[in-house]
Amino acid sequence: MFDIGAAELLVIVVVAIIVIGPKDMPRAMRTAGRWIGKIRRMSSHFRAGVDEMVRQAEIQDMEEKWAARNKEIMAKYPTGNDAAGGAPDNLVPPQMEPLDPADADTAAEAAIKRAAPVKAAEHSPSGTDQPGLPLDPPPPPKDA
Repeated sequence: MFDIGAAELLVIVVVAIIVIGPKDMPRAMRTAGRWIGKIRRMSSHFRAGVDEMVRQAEIQDMEEKWAARNKEIMAKYPTGNDAAGGAPDNLVPPQMEPLDPADADTAAEAAIKRAAPVKAAEHSPSGTDQPGLPLDPPPPPKDA
């Protein structure tokens, strides 16, 4: 930031020891450290505020561009059924009537029957209830 070299830093330390004195040097270094910490915190807070303002401005610009593009697209492809811009009638799904609870039970039972598991013995190569592993040899052919 300030681009202080080793020789310049040595001159600053020698002048500080002469002016402040070796007795008060630790207290002066702590005070300087506190001030530097406060300055860093304030600068990072300021930088975060500026970054947030820039981000908000970019978002606002993008929203304006999107609104203009949306308006252009809506003008190019009108919706059809009314001047207010509603959806065309062929894209609106028909209203569904509520299901009768008895019909819902029948549909659920049919789905359960379709998804009923097959007996494990039919799938296992050894004929036991345990399923076979992918590396097991294929089951022997059944006599017809």
